[in-house]
Amino acid sequence: MTAAALETRNLNKTFGALKATTDVSFRLERGARHALIGPNGAGKTTFINLLTGVLAPSSGDIMLNGEGVGTMTREKRVRRGLVRTFQINQLFAGLSVVESLALVINERRGHGWDCFKLTSRIVGIEKEIADLLRDFGLETVFDEICSALPYGKQRLLEIALAVACQPKVLLLDEPAAGVPEADRKEVMARLAALPSDVSILLIEHDMDLVFSFADRISVLVAGALFAEGTAEEIARDPRVKDVYLGGAHD
Repeated sequence: MTAAALETRNLNKTFGALKATTDVSFRLERGARHALIGPNGAGKTTFINLLTGVLAPSSGDIMLNGEGVGTMTREKRVRRGLVRTFQINQLFAGLSVVESLALVINERRGHGWDCFKLTSRIVGIEKEIADLLRDFGLETVFDEICSALPYGKQRLLEIALAVACQPKVLLLDEPAAGVPEADRKEVMARLAALPSDVSILLIEHDMDLVFSFADRISVLVAGALFAEGTAEEIARDPRVKDVYLGGAHD
């Protein structure tokens, strides 16, 4: 069997007597558009924090493209292609859009923060920035300070910064949270247009967005995988309807 883009095997996390995740064995296939859903307190954020190195697992394995990463630092996981966004934007508030993109690209290329003022001397970076601005609809706000952007644009910039890291696996933690209804479709359309070789795991409470985006869905309940299947299978599963969907997708 070909190695998954991202896989966990019997992943556990305990905090004293509390079991936050219990024997979670999960597989994100290469190029997948996969959603992780579950009620509040299901352990979704804990699971993502384990994947990305914010938390260390109590036991179990985390594999990125067949390589064990469970003991790696967050920075090493990013360099190997495991990148995330957050429920609350993590932007460079005092920088402009273009400065933020330049900073992330320079860091990825190993030039570091000290090379920020030398951006124009790095071959190819202007085109990469221009492509990201175009792909995420940020051309008209390229010189605006991040903190002054409308919230929908802030969300798009955060995703653009994640993509600037050249992820193989992209973990999206509620990318449409707080985004005005008028802008939500644009956010999801930009995500849908990402290259097919980027494997995506989406955490989202908006079931309309989940079912329009994901081709496969995993349901987490009380820290354990409760159900998994295609979007159609999950929509029809009476157990999932009882614990989470409440019949919204009959």
